[in-house]
Amino acid sequence: MKIIQVPRRFVLSAWGGTETTILQTSRALRQAGHETAIFTSLALADQRQERIAGVPVRRFPYQYPFIGLSAADRHDLDRKGGNLMSWSLLLGLLREPGVDILHAHTGKRVGGLVRTAARLRGIPYVVTLHGGFFQVPQGEMDQMLAPIQHRFEWGRALGALLGSRRVLEDADAVICVGGDEYAAAQAQLPGRRVELIPNGVDCAAFATGDAAAFRAAHGIDPGRRILLCVSRIDYQKNQIGLVEALAQVVEQEPQAHLVLIGPVTVTSYETRLRERIDALGLGGRVTLIPGLRPDDPLLAGAYHAAEVFCLPSLHEPFGIVILEAWAAGRPVVAARVGGIPSFTREGEDILLARPGDPTDLAARLVQVLRDPSLAARIAAAGQVKARRDHAWSAIATRLIDLYRELPRRRL
Repeated sequence: MKIIQVPRRFVLSAWGGTETTILQTSRALRQAGHETAIFTSLALADQRQERIAGVPVRRFPYQYPFIGLSAADRHDLDRKGGNLMSWSLLLGLLREPGVDILHAHTGKRVGGLVRTAARLRGIPYVVTLHGGFFQVPQGEMDQMLAPIQHRFEWGRALGALLGSRRVLEDADAVICVGGDEYAAAQAQLPGRRVELIPNGVDCAAFATGDAAAFRAAHGIDPGRRILLCVSRIDYQKNQIGLVEALAQVVEQEPQAHLVLIGPVTVTSYETRLRERIDALGLGGRVTLIPGLRPDDPLLAGAYHAAEVFCLPSLHEPFGIVILEAWAAGRPVVAARVGGIPSFTREGEDILLARPGDPTDLAARLVQVLRDPSLAARIAAAGQVKARRDHAWSAIATRLIDLYRELPRRRL
């Protein structure tokens, strides 16, 4: 089969769980003998074509159909939530020879492009929900849409022409990565095919890492006890709440040191985060690294340098970084939100804190830091689960089985 994966953007400089999923499943599909490529926009990129980990990536010019957007507005939309339009992407999807299936990883106008291309070509398409449809809190949605507030949108007719509002209803299958969105999609899409296919992890890539090299690269004293969070610098990920928890942790564990790694997707949030770090007097206790490429060996080194991994999100469709921490043999503390409870077990392979509660989060972190047997037990259980249930080859096999059924259903 030949499958084209279509995300809104795809660049190494702004990496996250969605990009990891697309790349790793594409690699596994190619290893299984299928042809796959990634077609996307030029958002945040300057290369029209490249290969990433052996997977071809083609990028196309795009625009935002709004009047009065500044360059800063466009950049913010590129980084998060931008409802872009690309006629050249549509043409690319229509002209690419031998395509059997289109796989969208976004909705809105880009999803409409996939829907239109599939209908014109007479081939099936599927959509993966990475948490951007049914389970986004209103406050987060308001912040994503802030750059286009009070801007005239001349592109509404384009969305109607492409059937952007029918992307999910007309898809041959809708795939969810987390249990909460899976339940919501089943309720919102009665009679449609909805599948739960969780994310995976490359266990070998995180099995080893040079902790000393990571500490040396970022000037972190060997005596510091590292708490690690790998996620986009973004209000969704709630790093400010984690910093507030750290202020309580250091009162009990004076050597605690927080490392935050992730690309900045909301500049105003990064500013607030740094201001909060300074206000709490934690400047010497926090290392903020605005993103490491997924192929940077220091990323695995960061996991192995950490005593505990923490994901304090306010909204989280899955949390692929939990799998990475498990693969590295690290104990995990996370917020009890979104899809996290659907693949973890409280007290067995993770400790879950109340969402948005720094005091409860701090208590859980201290619990792990002070109880080596607990830390070792939940870390070992998570590592077993990552290896057993979340290998990319197994995830790709489920995708292939789904893909193979779709043409027969369409005929």
